[in-house]
Parts: sequence; C-alpha cells; structure tokens
Amino acid sequence: MAYVECFDLILSPRPFNLIFFLFLGILPLLNAQKTQDQGSKDILFISDEPLDLELGGDFKSIFANREDEAQYFDCRISEKTADGQKLDFPLKIKTRGHFRRIKSNCSLPPLLLNFQKNETPSRSVFSGQDKIKLVVPCRGEKYVIREYLGYKLYNLLTPLSFRARLVKIKFIPNQEQKDTSIVLGILIEDEDKMAERNAAEIIKTDLIRPQQIDQTNFLQVAIYEYMIGNTDWSVQYRQNIKLLRQKGSSKPIAVPYDFDHSGLVSAPYALPAPELKLASVIQRRYRGYCMTNLESTASEFEIFKTKRDQFILLIDNCPLLDERSVTYCRQYVESFFETIADEKKWKRDFNYPCIESGTGNVVIKGLRE
Repeated sequence: MAYVECFDLILSPRPFNLIFFLFLGILPLLNAQKTQDQGSKDILFISDEPLDLELGGDFKSIFANREDEAQYFDCRISEKTADGQKLDFPLKIKTRGHFRRIKSNCSLPPLLLNFQKNETPSRSVFSGQDKIKLVVPCRGEKYVIREYLGYKLYNLLTPLSFRARLVKIKFIPNQEQKDTSIVLGILIEDEDKMAERNAAEIIKTDLIRPQQIDQTNFLQVAIYEYMIGNTDWSVQYRQNIKLLRQKGSSKPIAVPYDFDHSGLVSAPYALPAPELKLASVIQRRYRGYCMTNLESTASEFEIFKTKRDQFILLIDNCPLLDERSVTYCRQYVESFFETIADEKKWKRDFNYPCIESGTGNVVIKGLRE
C-alpha cells in the first residue's frame, strides 16, 4: 500500500480552488507541529512520513521473553538516510508493557528500543535518543494506525503530549530462523524527552489526586479521553498517565498515553474494566471528578470546537488508514461534538461522577492486575 501524506494533497494536480481550500485546512496542522518542534534537536518526530526500518536479531528468543523483568537482547537496526544511504548500527531490545505483553492477549509484544549513545551515528534520526517504546500489531495493523491517531489528535490540542511516528519494520531473524516479517508499528516519544521539550520534569511522587492537577489541564485530558472513548486511565495509580511539573509551577500536569483500549481504536481484545459496568469500550464514560459547577467544563468545550475541523482533516488524511477505519473514526469523533452541542446530553454525561449510585468514582488500578 502506498504511503499517503497529508501534505501530498496540495501537490496533486487538482483544480486551484480545491488545492487552496485544502491548504487552508492543512496549514494549522503543519503550524501546530512546527510550533511543538521549535527549539527541539529531536528530528525523529518532526516528520509524519512513515519510517522504514530493519531490525535484526534473535526474535524467537526476544518475543518469548515476556517476564516482568524481561532481559535485553543485542540487535541491529538499519535505516535509510535522506540521501538514500543505509545506516546500520547496534542497539538493545526487550519486551515491555503489561496487557499486550501477555502471549494469550497478543501474538507480538510491545518492545523497548535501547540506543547506545556511542554506537548511534550522528546522521541517524535516532541520534540523541536513549530509550523509545515501539508498539507493534496485537491483532491487526489497522488498530495500530487508529492508536497512532489517538496520539496525533491530542498533539493538536497541546504540546504537553507524547509525539508518535508510524514505522514500517522488517524483522530479520538470525541465521537459524528463516521467517522474515514486515509489520506496521508506532514509535512513542521518550517521557524524559517529552518533559524536556516542555521545560518540565517527570513527577515520581505517589498519592497525587486528580483534584491536585492543574484544573485546565485535567479537564483537557478528561474531556479528550471521553472524546476517544478511553476509560483505561487514572491519575492516582498512574494508569496510562504521566505527571509533569513545569518550571515555575506548583501544579502537576497530566499527560495521557496508551489509547488501545479506547472506543476510537475499538481493538478486538479491548474490554472496559468490569467495575465500570460498560457494555463495550465504544460506550463513552466521563472519568473526571465531580464538579457541581460545570462552567469550566463548558469553557473547555470551546477549545475542542476550535479544533474540530483539524481533527476531521487529520483523520481523513491519516497515513495508511483504510477507508472503513477513516469512516468509523470520523463518525466516532463527530458523535462527541454532537453530544457537547446538546446541553442536556453533555450535562448528563459530565455530571456522572457526582452520581453516588454510579461508577463515576471508580479508580482504575490498571489492567495489569
């Protein structure tokens, strides 16, 4: 399948008025990405073009090593530079994660790529990188691309977010192993790099409650998780949430990640926590805390409304996303905007944590248990 870039649309031989219209819609996306990357020496996530890589190693042993304390294996990585040359250098790889590392859940486990500072060429897109998460298909590549969308949509809201890049990986086994496979995956920005980019540091302190988080930031996270139908997160247990503290601020900042259990992705293995009493991950449930005055929530809606066209344009032109997935993801996001346009509906949903008989105050400890 040929790669499709958002900006390829403005280069196609189409009528001028259509080109101009698309350019106006795409420009905010490009500017938003440029703003995030200003001042950053990290070139890996500047481009949205899917990256072609080859990974060589003993993948039979790597994929079989799924214990909690997985060991690193020596591997090699190959990439093509902008001028077409091939770079080949060593790195270490191990399995990671919780739910997706369990073999009965996923055939391929997520991986952690550990780059060696003195071994990574300066011309490599991985120059300056330390450890990077690699998400690989669990039960279908389309769900990987949908999860990639989860990261890119949130990038449009704030630079306080993890960047992601699609990657086409060719696994090359050692001489004793003959099977070679090619899969589509996602590279996820290192948490320390994300914090550094935002002039912040990762908070390791336990027992931080949602009410202690900067309110504007928390509402943005909670509303976004509601938009994509993700209930698999919590501040208290750091479930799919990283906490930052920016310089000069006393309030923690929440940054979400891991969206594979969301309704937007709708992965076949994804189930909501039983305590939430939801029929499926497609069903939305607001996971914020009780706020009797919803004025701040309504104000945050206005920010989301300004991003609506950019959200839809990003979905419509997402690299490698099949037509059926484009339609599904667009309709799923559009249904969120239909809800927040109806005061009766959104007040019902966003007031849910205040209902004593509901499950709005259930804290997600994580699917790892």
